[in-house]
Amino acid sequence: MTTTVSPSPAAQTPPLCLPPMPAVRAPRHRLPPRATDCHCHVFEDPARYPWGAERSYTPRLADRHAYAELCRTLGLERTVQVSASVYGADNRLTLDLIAELGQDRARGVAGIAASTTQAELHALHDGGMRGVRVSTLVKGYGGSEAMASIAPRIQPLGWHLQLHFERAAEIAALEETLLRLPGPLVFDHLGCVRGSEGVGHPGFQAMLRILQRRDDCWVKVSSWYRRSDAVPGFEDMRPLVQALVETRAERLVFGTNWPHPALFAPAQVPGDADLVDQFCDWVPDAQVRQAILVDNPARLYGFA
Repeated sequence: MTTTVSPSPAAQTPPLCLPPMPAVRAPRHRLPPRATDCHCHVFEDPARYPWGAERSYTPRLADRHAYAELCRTLGLERTVQVSASVYGADNRLTLDLIAELGQDRARGVAGIAASTTQAELHALHDGGMRGVRVSTLVKGYGGSEAMASIAPRIQPLGWHLQLHFERAAEIAALEETLLRLPGPLVFDHLGCVRGSEGVGHPGFQAMLRILQRRDDCWVKVSSWYRRSDAVPGFEDMRPLVQALVETRAERLVFGTNWPHPALFAPAQVPGDADLVDQFCDWVPDAQVRQAILVDNPARLYGFA
């Protein structure tokens, strides 16, 4: 009998992402001046910006030039680049992009390691970084156990801790800890609640309570297509967005999540103009859209 030996997990190549769709049209809705994309990534030549071996996915190349063209098509004038998990604590690509665009147009959110020094944090700040991401979903950032050590280190810089959870239930389990953490908090992707879980989900309700009790807490309206259980229309996410707007619209920001990493076949990559139009349809008040797209990001990330 022949025995087949499977390769070890370390030897397996992380799955290859789907490529982003080209920006083929402008949105129906015209975005206000200085509209800001508060959650996006770029992936460039790995010979220059190597990917970490311990990563959750293998990205497609999606460089700064393709992203700039997307922004021109959609009407986005400012960007907050989230250094992708595949780069771990190597933030050079994000820093290079910020330097190229200028800090009047670009800011960043970093990945850091336990060994990152305070001097290195100050250098990241000078380069335009304004937060640190932790994740329980993807490798490369450190999980929720890293929150307690990171938060006091970045508080003197005025940075926020960006929280990316695998499941919204984690917010409910960590509610008291999150209320006590020093420094601002930013919840990724609507708190990562699923559309089928709905507004009444304990994790989503915990996030709403934290949003009400802390004046330095923010939520990103982003990546709802990934959390939806009503594909392709994503209409199960509308009540979640509207609940956030009703709770605290002045603490919300918008993100495209371009180029939509960690999507694999048979999933489909959404059209970015479709996402912008859906956001605007769900948030019909022009003043509220102005706050979410322009005013709130200016306060959170320090744009002029």
